[in-house]
Amino acid sequence: MKSGLKIGFGFYRHMLNDENFRFARQAGATHAVVHLTDYTGQLKGAPVTDDQPIDGENGWGSTSGDREIWSVSSLTDLKKRMAAHGIELYALENFDPAHWYDVLLAGPRRDEQIEWIREIIRNMGQVGISVMGYNFSLAGVAGRVHGPFARGGAESVGVSGVDDTPIPKGMVWNMAYESSRTGEMLPEISHEELWKRLRYFLERVVPVAEEAGVTMAAHPDDPPAERVRRQPRLIYRDALYQKLFGLVESSASRAELCLGTVQEMQGSDVYRLTEELVRERKVAYIHFRNVVGKIPEYHEVFVDEGDIDMPRIIRILVENGYDGVIIPDHTPQMSCAAPWHAGMAYALGYMRGLCQVYG
Repeated sequence: MKSGLKIGFGFYRHMLNDENFRFARQAGATHAVVHLTDYTGQLKGAPVTDDQPIDGENGWGSTSGDREIWSVSSLTDLKKRMAAHGIELYALENFDPAHWYDVLLAGPRRDEQIEWIREIIRNMGQVGISVMGYNFSLAGVAGRVHGPFARGGAESVGVSGVDDTPIPKGMVWNMAYESSRTGEMLPEISHEELWKRLRYFLERVVPVAEEAGVTMAAHPDDPPAERVRRQPRLIYRDALYQKLFGLVESSASRAELCLGTVQEMQGSDVYRLTEELVRERKVAYIHFRNVVGKIPEYHEVFVDEGDIDMPRIIRILVENGYDGVIIPDHTPQMSCAAPWHAGMAYALGYMRGLCQVYG
């Protein structure tokens, strides 16, 4: 691929084993984006699933707040294990809610937790991990439903109406970090207050990221509604990325560009935004997935059947000099003995084909 586009693969924490590293490399991936947070409790004995987490009665469950896996020694070991299979550990995605809940809530432990985030960034720089993807959100990815939404009845996820359920205290980002206090809910705040909290965070973390050689990459809000679970969202319109970049101007503050989420936004133009951000060198990596519909009603589908013209996206990337990582993120599951593996292999094969034709 003359353009230098790099095919990446996303790993949840319970997937970090040699078999999955081999699978990713066999399917054509050369780079990895890793989630170190155990979203679904699978490390604590919950039913094993390779699919993305879906809401339950208590969100995604509870977080352990494990810190050791973010240490220099653990990150070095993971990087070496992946490299042995020809995979570069390129990015980490999403902080553990237990590590920064008061950063999101402007609570009493905010500065203490920011110092821990700064340590994570320094650790990443020492190990040579280039990007930290984050989503500054109180509700997180909430309100999704599961069903046969993709071609041929393949199982996938979507949204059918915006979740207006209040968030109980002791929970952020759809995960509990402490026991819920019965009857107490998070107070509703304004968009202006959430932007203020984000600025406070970025002003203290981005300079450390610059020194460490790490890029902070902001994910847009999914679902991209103005409010979810009665709390404001930040990047629920495509133009709001520029507002984020204006908070702290730095080459270390960029976008984790999720094409599916941008397409879900009301009034969005995914092609214009992609070209704009790539030209400005503001894209750290790309979630290359497709959807049908827009908020408040949309479904994820196979990468080649949704509302986004994916060959056009690849042409935009190549014509504007993007040579970074693109990953499927997640994909519909196919009807066979290995639904997740088949879906991911299909997505990666399609992506590699596009890159070979247009790149």
